[in-house]
Amino acid sequence: MINAITFIKYYLMGRRRGGRTDREAFDRIRERRVVRHVENVRRRSAFYRDWWGPIPAEQWRTFPSIDKTIMMEHFDRLNTLGITRTQAFAVSDAAENSRNFKPAIGDVTVGLSSGTSGNRGLFLVGGRERAGWAGAMLGKMLPVSLFSRASIAFFLRANSILYESVRSRRLSFAFYDLLDPMADHLERLGRQQPDVIAAPPSVLRLIAEALRSGTLDVRPLRIISVAEVLDPLDLEYIGDSFGQAVHQIYQCTEGFLGCTCSHGTLHLNEDLVYIEKEYVPGKSRTFVPIVTDFSRTTQPIVRYRLNDLLTESEQICPCGSPFTAIERIEGRCDDIFFAPGKVSESQQVSVYPDFITRAIIGASSDIHQYRAVQMALDKWRIELELPEDRHASVEARVRHAIAELCTRLGCRIPKLEFAPYSHATGAVKLRRVERRFQP
Repeated sequence: MINAITFIKYYLMGRRRGGRTDREAFDRIRERRVVRHVENVRRRSAFYRDWWGPIPAEQWRTFPSIDKTIMMEHFDRLNTLGITRTQAFAVSDAAENSRNFKPAIGDVTVGLSSGTSGNRGLFLVGGRERAGWAGAMLGKMLPVSLFSRASIAFFLRANSILYESVRSRRLSFAFYDLLDPMADHLERLGRQQPDVIAAPPSVLRLIAEALRSGTLDVRPLRIISVAEVLDPLDLEYIGDSFGQAVHQIYQCTEGFLGCTCSHGTLHLNEDLVYIEKEYVPGKSRTFVPIVTDFSRTTQPIVRYRLNDLLTESEQICPCGSPFTAIERIEGRCDDIFFAPGKVSESQQVSVYPDFITRAIIGASSDIHQYRAVQMALDKWRIELELPEDRHASVEARVRHAIAELCTRLGCRIPKLEFAPYSHATGAVKLRRVERRFQP
């Protein structure tokens, strides 16, 4: 049974999206919430008690940060219910193997996250937190009133009680398992006629292609991109196909971190999480987020350094929310390419995913899909989906665009190997820009 009071509280918070509160007042309220949360976590988590030592709660920004490796290494003592990593993995592995995602440990949802690196991570969500998540998600993302009838189609690698918690008498929720054939999904989607479709961009693209070809006829009120980075190429194609703005949810093991407003601007959910910004040298407005989720106590997330690259928007969003507006989620820090400097090979130059994306898609409008993979320090593989008669000319343009980029950055031009676009939608997340080379 969902905690109704918590659900309604977070639903109303989600609908308000911070209102038009001025930023200074908003930050004072948020600071008090973080300090109270830290004091509570210190009492209940043996790991954090030792990790923080005598540093007072008011100085929480000086606490040493953690990451996925530290969280998993100290999982048993970090969570506040004494659930062991062995217990949690047993539950999550059984759910993965059976594709029955309802088992939990008592009232605690156990989830498994592989991320994009393949390094498995666990997350625990208690009943009250689950109610808060469902309320916040629906308050922020449901395109109709909570009292209206709506049908939601959710495409993910794995289902969870967490996602099922949005189901109600008026809301029907259908889970589409990405391990099942896409043809079956399209037939089922046509029967469901959902009001909301939430899926990774690679899946939304396939749905958009079916819509354009006439093999699928659906008219959702809202399209939501989840789980993968929404590339500009996909954003345009999907939006044009459905004739509407593509919304986004920025969520991971560490929390419900961001979502788009009615104007289509991605905002950080600063009513749920405090995000410190570790700015990237030499790249304007781009930062690595350090997350403190003050809405979770079962598996506390305090000063957790993510591996993502976010770029702040230069424009103030007309929605009036005090929440930070994000221009783009670029990808992972691990997918920054490196190239030897022109003057000295020992000096390696960082080539950010956003630079590579813009160079490739700006080279030709004939590029339907692409991937860029760094295979070695001096070798990149470029996968392209193109019209049959355009390969030679488009590849030449891409070579020229990448050469111009490298000249601008002061690094040597890599050897480029071209190949057909090869990503298959399913269990593996799409990474348009991926570094396999380890410097």
